[in-house]
Amino acid sequence: MSIKSEIAQATAPIRAAVLGAAGYSGAELCLLLSRNPHFQLCYAYGSAGRQAEPFASLYPRYAKDVTIDVGAWTDDEIANIQGKVDVAFLALPHEASEHVAPKLMAAGIVVVDLSGAFRLKDTSLYPKYYGYEHQHPELIEQAVYSLMEWLDKPLPQLISVPGCYVTAASLALLPLVRANLLTDDAIPVISATSGVSGAGRKAALNTSFCEVGLNAYGFFKHRHRPEIEQNLGRKVVFTPHLGAFKRGILATSVVTLKAGTTLEQINQVFAAAYGDKPLVRLLKTSPNVADVAGTPYCDIFWQLDGEQLVVVSTIDNLLKGAAAQAMQAANVKFGKPETAGLFAGVCHE
Repeated sequence: MSIKSEIAQATAPIRAAVLGAAGYSGAELCLLLSRNPHFQLCYAYGSAGRQAEPFASLYPRYAKDVTIDVGAWTDDEIANIQGKVDVAFLALPHEASEHVAPKLMAAGIVVVDLSGAFRLKDTSLYPKYYGYEHQHPELIEQAVYSLMEWLDKPLPQLISVPGCYVTAASLALLPLVRANLLTDDAIPVISATSGVSGAGRKAALNTSFCEVGLNAYGFFKHRHRPEIEQNLGRKVVFTPHLGAFKRGILATSVVTLKAGTTLEQINQVFAAAYGDKPLVRLLKTSPNVADVAGTPYCDIFWQLDGEQLVVVSTIDNLLKGAAAQAMQAANVKFGKPETAGLFAGVCHE
């Protein structure tokens, strides 16, 4: 290959497709990709059977940013996009992602999956927490879980993006766990509240904005619980809540520390973990979801009383909890700046 060809290949945009572009997380991905100078959004798909329509008709507020049409996905499209797409982002239901991911991979396409299809390493947990038998355990072995601030291996062809609640809780607690500051029998108690966009765009009475107040749900059985436990290597009590706001998650995590642990130690542990991480902000005051909504940040604050520590973390569930973390992973996978496109594409609502 000539030097000129090598330069052209290095500077050519990374061609992307988004499956599930009509949903909230898929729409955010379309926006981020359209504003990322290293990527080109080539295809956007919604569910099978829908009529093709301009993305702007689904999300008018993005009319000047995303000019692509959203078509209907069927597996026949794989033959159409093979050789024309480098990476496919799957903002799909779990079983749909599990079905289509191996087909895309066989076509030589990198897959960044935002569903839970490849997150849990123990496939026996899928019937209990996801309601179906996993059909591709070999792909779970191949997939790399992209909690980006704790990524410790190269990203392969299949990238599994963490859940939104999981991102908020894990970023808050992993520094303490990895530093071995928790008592051996400590069971973190995590209470997290999400905005209604976390339930998706499909209309339902219990997630209608006029019906939502503040309520807890999914006691002991929410699918993000085993994912948090997998990350932390210990049991947790996790209780999710639904709040009457559009977007964002606030997670309050309570843990018991080993006797003698000082505030200075805790400060040092968090600074060491995140001091060089561009998307984590360590705060002096308790965070507010209003300050992360529409941004790719995770804000973290902690308060110590004796051996009890409270850690509060906030993220935008659609961005750091989904699309922005997927974009962050794709940037790293393709050798681009980690935060490329993440600040140009934020939505302030």
